[in-house]
Amino acid sequence: MYKNNVHTVPDRIVSISQPFVRPIVRGKSKSPVEFGAKIDLSIENGLGRLEKISFDAYNESEVLISAIENFFKRNGHYPKRALADKIYRNRENLAYCKARGIRLAGPALGRPGKNVSIDKHTEYVDSVDRIEVERKFALSKHSHGLGLIMTKLEETSRSSIALSIISMNLDCLLRLSLFQKLILIFSRYNCLYEAAV
Repeated sequence: MYKNNVHTVPDRIVSISQPFVRPIVRGKSKSPVEFGAKIDLSIENGLGRLEKISFDAYNESEVLISAIENFFKRNGHYPKRALADKIYRNRENLAYCKARGIRLAGPALGRPGKNVSIDKHTEYVDSVDRIEVERKFALSKHSHGLGLIMTKLEETSRSSIALSIISMNLDCLLRLSLFQKLILIFSRYNCLYEAAV
């Protein structure tokens, strides 16, 4: 930096024990710069799917098209709607979704028009359903160890992240299975009670 008279170095080492980690500027008041992996998570039928893991800073909006294509490969059809943050609503993603009949939820680009009618109910349902993604992030951080990754190698860090998402999904499936068994037990009890009366 001194010889070249510059103030930045590309891919500079910020952690000696983890040289693959890069600073990611988040702009949050608590911690404006974070270190570690940046992940993109999609939710399908209540289960989380890792779309991208990277230790470099990247623009999240680039992941939407590949996530929708992965959904198409798994299910054979495109989703009816995609619930995402505002950063995903750029011209390229909007044109891609419009061409495939996918409704990308969120406000329109640009300044709001004067006589634009907004479907408040649909907007409310989308925002409530969008919370599920944030809830999955919080659940995986607090209950499944995503916020406590202590591994030193890049490969083991990626594995730990994937394992915490798998753990969260297994917990969700177990809870769903238990819920279905309880419904079955109580429905049998209700049928026996009605037959006795």
